[in-house]
Amino acid sequence: MNFLILLVTFFLMEGITWTVHKYVMHGFLWRLHRDHHDHSTEGHLEKNDYFFVIFAIPAIALIYWGSTQGFNHLFYIGLGITLYGFAYFFVHDIFIHQRVSFLRNTTNPYLMAIRRAHKQHHKHTGKEEGECFGFLWVPVKYFQMYFKKNQQHER
Repeated sequence: MNFLILLVTFFLMEGITWTVHKYVMHGFLWRLHRDHHDHSTEGHLEKNDYFFVIFAIPAIALIYWGSTQGFNHLFYIGLGITLYGFAYFFVHDIFIHQRVSFLRNTTNPYLMAIRRAHKQHHKHTGKEEGECFGFLWVPVKYFQMYFKKNQQHER
């Protein structure tokens, strides 16, 4: 049962991430997220990196409270949020934005679709008119773009 709670939380985080990204990061907290789109901050850290801390606080609190109550469901919800955060960091910061050179030349269709969708998101430098606010769930059209491109190369 605990593993199920963790798994459901991990997958629900995609919807929460989409909502927060669209309405908070591209909304009233745009001032923290803007430098991620316009690259106006020099150095390795961006104001956008504050979101790591903002999102970690509830996860840490849930893990703590759940651990003090016999590792109840709160602990596994916090753990699911934390695992999603690790996945987000790995895929978004390391793979997509190449903060560390890794999988730069991948041909994996899923990873290519994620990269393409995120590139579409970043083509908009303002807070309006965005698209592809999600992270792990990629619209089918980005897979189709990849496969169409490969079919053209085979001809």
